[in-house]
Amino acid sequence: MPTFIHAQPVQLEGGAVLPQLEITYHTYGKFEPGKSKVIWVCHALTANSDVASWWPNLFGPNSFFDVPGYFIVCANVLGSCYGTTGPLSINPETQSPYLHQFPDITIRDIVQGHELLRQHLGIEEIYLGIGGSLGGQQLLEWAILKPTLFVQVVAIATNALHSPWGIAFNETQRMAIRTDPTWANDDPQAGIEGMKVARAIALLSYRHYDTYQQTQQDEQRNLDRLPKAVTYQWYQGEKLAQRFNAFSYYTLSKAMDSHDVGRGRASAAQALQQIEARTLIIGLHTDILFPADDQRFLFEHIPDARFELIYSAYGHDGFLTETEQLRDKIDRFLAHNQLAQLVS
Repeated sequence: MPTFIHAQPVQLEGGAVLPQLEITYHTYGKFEPGKSKVIWVCHALTANSDVASWWPNLFGPNSFFDVPGYFIVCANVLGSCYGTTGPLSINPETQSPYLHQFPDITIRDIVQGHELLRQHLGIEEIYLGIGGSLGGQQLLEWAILKPTLFVQVVAIATNALHSPWGIAFNETQRMAIRTDPTWANDDPQAGIEGMKVARAIALLSYRHYDTYQQTQQDEQRNLDRLPKAVTYQWYQGEKLAQRFNAFSYYTLSKAMDSHDVGRGRASAAQALQQIEARTLIIGLHTDILFPADDQRFLFEHIPDARFELIYSAYGHDGFLTETEQLRDKIDRFLAHNQLAQLVS
């Protein structure tokens, strides 16, 4: 997995400065300047740059985007724990991990990292940008910052600014982490038990009532056995603890809370009008964290955008599970754009 090192200070939106920035990333296919069609994937909160591992029917061998001529990039986000500079990274000024000293970051800071990597790779145009949830937030911010960079954008289950409802969910999860007595320690494992609870809370917003009805229903409520829903929540917390850490979880949830494409601009609506890419907005009808009204707002204010709704019992996580529906809607979007280009 390659790593790009930007060996110069990076000014963050909140005023702090990182002495340098390391970015780990995955690429698929061969990049030929002027020939390759670049696809840039922006990943969600606890995902990583190996997009083929978590979006397998869209990316990877024999997938929808496994097409000659495509060059696919996915970069691990700033603040995460998969190689890009984050709280567990060594601060070159102190030679110790940042841990609690890692500064607050925003979606725009994450996009700044993508921009530095894009320039390093020599990419002048991105044929398609795609991302869901936190990934979609990055994508929208980037398409506003660089209106002519993207030819097409597919933003899934995301919003123009994070809602009070979403912020409340995130803060409740951070409260769980802060309640963990180990959180005060300067230790990479600090807060891990609290993060397990945070993940269990998050899952309630990622899924839907119907999801649990279909997958965690007990045939009979026996008193000598824990309900499926109980052990499922425990399992999800333990599963995340095996691959993530509380510092990155805390940092990235706050970055999500910072999301507002209208900050420093006239308004979110007017900022969205700066997007020049052909844009497909996709929502999920059972998403309680990023409800479809969030996506309709995007559709109403991005010029000539298209809107599609996916029906799923999996709530917000449907953007990861409903790949057949996603493939169909993206395929029709790309075909429509190709036809429009030929006609014009």
